[in-house]
Amino acid sequence: MGEIANIVNKNLETIQDLRSLSVLMVSISSLISQHFQEQLVNKTELLFDTIDSSQVNIARRIVQFLRNIKYTYYPLLERCNKVFLSNVNHLDLDSISKILSLYHSLQFHSFEFILMAKKRLTEMIPLFNHPASFAKLFVALGPMAGPEEKKQLKSTILLMSEELTSQQVLAVMGAMEEMESRNSCLIKKIASILHKHLDNYKPIELLKITQALIFLRFQSKELFAKLREVLLSYLKVSVMPTEISILVCALSMLPSPHLDEARISQIEAVLPQCDLNELNGFATYVLRCVQYDHMYLDNTTGKQLKLLQKLDHYGHQRLQKCNSLNLLWEELKSLKGDWFPDTLLEETVATLQRLMDEINYINVAGIASFISRTNYLSTSLLDRIASVVVQQIEKIHPFAILAVILPFSILNYDPPQKDEFFGTCIQHLNSYLSILDPLMLVFLGFSLATLEYFPEDLQKAIFNIKFLAKLDSQLELLRSSLNLRIQFRLMELNRAVCLECPEYQIPWFHDRFCQQQYNKDTTSMNGAQQQIYQMLAEILGGINFVKASVLTPYYYTIDFECILDKRKKPLPYGSHNITLEKLPKMYSESNTQITGSRLPPGAEKIALEFLDSRAFCRNIPHLKGKSAMKKRHLEILGYRVIQIPHFEWNSMARSTKDARMDYLREQIFGEGKS
Repeated sequence: MGEIANIVNKNLETIQDLRSLSVLMVSISSLISQHFQEQLVNKTELLFDTIDSSQVNIARRIVQFLRNIKYTYYPLLERCNKVFLSNVNHLDLDSISKILSLYHSLQFHSFEFILMAKKRLTEMIPLFNHPASFAKLFVALGPMAGPEEKKQLKSTILLMSEELTSQQVLAVMGAMEEMESRNSCLIKKIASILHKHLDNYKPIELLKITQALIFLRFQSKELFAKLREVLLSYLKVSVMPTEISILVCALSMLPSPHLDEARISQIEAVLPQCDLNELNGFATYVLRCVQYDHMYLDNTTGKQLKLLQKLDHYGHQRLQKCNSLNLLWEELKSLKGDWFPDTLLEETVATLQRLMDEINYINVAGIASFISRTNYLSTSLLDRIASVVVQQIEKIHPFAILAVILPFSILNYDPPQKDEFFGTCIQHLNSYLSILDPLMLVFLGFSLATLEYFPEDLQKAIFNIKFLAKLDSQLELLRSSLNLRIQFRLMELNRAVCLECPEYQIPWFHDRFCQQQYNKDTTSMNGAQQQIYQMLAEILGGINFVKASVLTPYYYTIDFECILDKRKKPLPYGSHNITLEKLPKMYSESNTQITGSRLPPGAEKIALEFLDSRAFCRNIPHLKGKSAMKKRHLEILGYRVIQIPHFEWNSMARSTKDARMDYLREQIFGEGKS
């Protein structure tokens, strides 16, 4: 295969047949250099216009090549997607299933293709009565099916379940996890068939089974005992760090996750060879053991802490030795869990800063998305990202702009060339507003609103009947948790536009949604909030001078509210025409006014908010974007906003009740001791 790759390399300039080239690209993809990969991508772009729009197989092989080299190259993916869309009525189950799988691996989202694939697959439901074909249909259609189709799919797969092979039942279980299935009868049946086949699965498949069973809340002592037995039998003979990490990670999810000393020694022996993902897998195991011990044994063994120290050591060592940003990014992009941010984040940011000259148009979106996940504010990294984007914007695809903007929005940071950076990003998006995925547009709109940017073209693209209908149809395809998150973001964007850009005359249309969410809310005051509530009552003259958990117009909830007259004297609730406990009704007309409660002349409403650690960047006491936006909006609604950071409230200087009372008086009245 190396010889073949060499021949392709030598003859690349003269090759004119994309069909033959695409076959070769897939075959040699696992053993070619990054430079050669880029040459093949460029050659494919040049030859793409020479193929007929009906050449689905060529387009599929190109996407497969991109998946194999882990390169989400949007210009080629877009062109391949157009081929699939123009031929969707001729695609069979295998083709649709393969394309959806490739898109999922590349994290490429085409709402149009998914919608058309859903329609096509739904038409196929009555056509398949063979277990193998129906299992494939279940896996492809299940996660995006509507309620009626899901019901039909589940009832049919239940009838066929006994005839499924080990691989088919594994795929069905994965689809059920993605569907967030709560059909206990089907879960139990599929789990029982998995139980029969456990000895036939590879370590990575056993990890997927364990994750799915835990996610689906399935409980079975017999199945978990058998799963533990199979995992341990693999672990005893395994020598590969990746495989050992996978097995240990799966074992850590099971009841009683402890391993014997021989297995701990086995882990320690491979640590010098491990990458960050493997070290993270082992750390997850140790932390789950510690958690288990605290819950059931009330102690932690020394060997676990010793192993954790070694993991920390090798993690730091790996980062310090790293000399390639792209290799580091490969290890960082899928890291999850508590160990990494608690232990290695500082060192990782230092490594990224050391290698930041390597940030370019290809990796900038990935590095930006990593920073978004960490909540760590590194101004030098964000400045470098902004600089790369401004200089290389023509090479950055509009699909990547959201990832680039996100850390600035989340961390509430303006780079030195703020207007040029955000202006360049917005300008780059304009020609793509009608093409971008509806979900991406909502997230883009909200991220820019957090930064106080409200491009009129973007707002008009989102707030119109046609777009909102399109968004509704996409929401139906999503799992419930993501569906709700997007609805919240749309509501928050709608609120921001109404408050900050009334000249756009965009109506407020989220009353019903907000009321439903407010009625579901069961949160209660934490310890610090209860302390503040009692002290405020004492300072202001009684419990009737302060209100807790107040709902404002446009449905912000504020921790505490009080009112001072023009002489800074507290006013009691119920003593005059103040009716803040009643939420002003928001109507959907375009001339919606912000209606507040009538106050005596010269009086001011004060909103007091206790801010916990989630409101600030991880490394410095810098207010994050959403908290800054809330303060801005409350001020527009007529409040004087007092934010009480957790680090100030819990500081040594305010360790006594008197000190805290003085602090609150200072914030409210501008004075210290009474």
